[in-house]
Amino acid sequence: MVGKMITTIIAIATSLSLLFISPSTKSYYHSLYISPSLSDNESISHHLYTLTRRPHLAGTEANSEAATYVLSTLSNINHVKTHLAEYDVLLTYPDSRSLTLTRPSPHPPITFTLRQEVYEGDPYADVADQVEPTFHAYAKSGTVKGPVGYVNYGRVEDYTTLKEMGINVSGCIVLARYGEIYRGDIVENAYEAGAIGVLIYTDRKDYGGGGGDTKWFPDDKWMPPSGVQVGSVFNGAGDPTTPGWPSTIEEGGCERLSEDEVEKGGDVPLIPSLPISGADGEEIMRSIGGLVANDAWQGDKDAPVYRVGPGPGIIDLSYKAKQVISTIQNVIGIIEGAEEPDRFVILGNHRDAWTYGAVDPNSGTAALLEVAERLGKLQKQGWKPRRTIVFCNWDAEEYGLIGSTEWVEENREMLASKVVAYLNVDIAVSGPGFQASATPQLDQLIIEATKQVQDPDNSSQTVYESMVQTTNNPKIGRLGGGGSDYAAFVQHIGVPSTDMSFGNGYPVYHSMYDDFVWMSNFGDPMFCRHAAAASIWGLVALKLADEEILPFNYDSYVHELQVSAEDLETELSDKNISLIPLFKSIEKMRKAAKQINDEVKEMKINKGWAFKWKNQSWKVRAMNDRLMMAERALTDREGLSGRPWYKHLIYAPSKHNDYGSKCFPGIDDAVENAKSLNTEDSWHSVQHEIWRVSRIVTQASLVLRGELT
Repeated sequence: MVGKMITTIIAIATSLSLLFISPSTKSYYHSLYISPSLSDNESISHHLYTLTRRPHLAGTEANSEAATYVLSTLSNINHVKTHLAEYDVLLTYPDSRSLTLTRPSPHPPITFTLRQEVYEGDPYADVADQVEPTFHAYAKSGTVKGPVGYVNYGRVEDYTTLKEMGINVSGCIVLARYGEIYRGDIVENAYEAGAIGVLIYTDRKDYGGGGGDTKWFPDDKWMPPSGVQVGSVFNGAGDPTTPGWPSTIEEGGCERLSEDEVEKGGDVPLIPSLPISGADGEEIMRSIGGLVANDAWQGDKDAPVYRVGPGPGIIDLSYKAKQVISTIQNVIGIIEGAEEPDRFVILGNHRDAWTYGAVDPNSGTAALLEVAERLGKLQKQGWKPRRTIVFCNWDAEEYGLIGSTEWVEENREMLASKVVAYLNVDIAVSGPGFQASATPQLDQLIIEATKQVQDPDNSSQTVYESMVQTTNNPKIGRLGGGGSDYAAFVQHIGVPSTDMSFGNGYPVYHSMYDDFVWMSNFGDPMFCRHAAAASIWGLVALKLADEEILPFNYDSYVHELQVSAEDLETELSDKNISLIPLFKSIEKMRKAAKQINDEVKEMKINKGWAFKWKNQSWKVRAMNDRLMMAERALTDREGLSGRPWYKHLIYAPSKHNDYGSKCFPGIDDAVENAKSLNTEDSWHSVQHEIWRVSRIVTQASLVLRGELT
């Protein structure tokens, strides 16, 4: 009889661990997350349509109205306790711009209009004049004139190629095409090469469908010839005038750097730049002579021959910025946990857009509101989360992750001690195919969620099964790049984090054609992908909020560290550098991960034996703290050398590409410097960085073990 009772208890516990919510909400769990109804699609569509009726750049009235909509939807409709977290930050807007090309006789000069064109039947034509003129946020004001040279994508390796060709762009205005690296790095690399200005254009080969008979928006998904990808060229995170501390709104203001101090900080560009259309870029390309660029640098089959110059075309570029201290508004919603209210699971998405933002970011905002609505329905069934769930709708992300960074800097100590995980969705949908990146201990959690959600493009299989079809071994990417709001959480304070979406890039990125029409025709016509994104996001959040023992698995982390260390060993095989400390620390973490995995298994088994489990909740809390805080141990208070805001020594953006991800970024920076200088001191710095990483990996293993040495 006792044995039968124990078996029953174990079965019930196992059932609950699979559902992660109370039995009374079982049917709602299935309908809301496994197979949501078409009404969910309609709700998401309505949110997206409402949010994208007008352009809503950070600091504008329209964006404030969008904040009000998000706040009221969370609080009034979904009954989430909600407030605004406001900051006064430095934003820039275009005051004046001009661009003129002078060509050899008999060709007359061309003054470009720098304008994106509305199309026939454009439903947004009546508000198109509210779109800011095309510009780069935080671009340097100035007027420059010089010969134009072509630098491909403007990467470090592209300048190396030019040097090998005998081409010097010092004193030139360079023409680069978008793609491969972050635009701020394009400008910085040009400055380092001696250029006096930068033009970045949208090449038809990359965004226009490849030329020929290809149609463009609104007839197809491709960027029209007049389309321009705008964006920020700031290479930091947060308000440039308050690096490392929050731009709080209070009487008397807060401490701020001067304009000169901001420039000396090295994160704002020191030469002017402008984004231009594919049509304008092609026109300028025709004015460039000199050597023919190699095949990899050429455009599509209908493009002119790309030459590197410099000249004979001469560019006059003028840009003047308005610098404004503007109030931005983060919307924060809280569902308080019933048993562990001081542990937070945070879901984040930004709201501000360069124009209408149907893909970036409001597909994510619509999904966020959908998750909140589904959780509201669960609450009506009597469900309460074990841990507190926090919804964060960020402002001014497009300028440089400003809203999220200021909030994290203001709440740094609270967040560092209480956040279980941060779940980011910037773009929820840009097309088919699920994509995810995460810190490694969350890999398996994401995979399990995708196994429970129907593929929006194939109803006969799950999202995971579709991933397997695409690649036999689906992998979760890494969050080393600084391209979205997870940066402050994982790279600054060491919080386990994820970023998820359907689709992988889209042609009308950051242009005025990223609107509801594009989304409803090409991105997600039935809004099924939005519903699936909300399902996966919500499932991961529920598991983190409701599982008694946090579903973290550090085996993935150990594997990642081992592979990266082996790659580094190969790279440094001909150098007098020892990686023994690093491999030893990884082995310590391997043993610690096995130990805590064994403890978790034992605890789950013992949970069924009521007499062994009684009054043992403190053990669960202690284990969860070890699982949660191990990520914090991978940060260093001094941060990366020359980049102190980035505290994480395992994941941070590449030094020359903010979108890029680097494992062991400090070591990577030191190796790059040592290869350039090749001095004894520079290689000693590489060894020092290896020791630094070894120490923090050892610290993480100690945290996982939960024991003092």
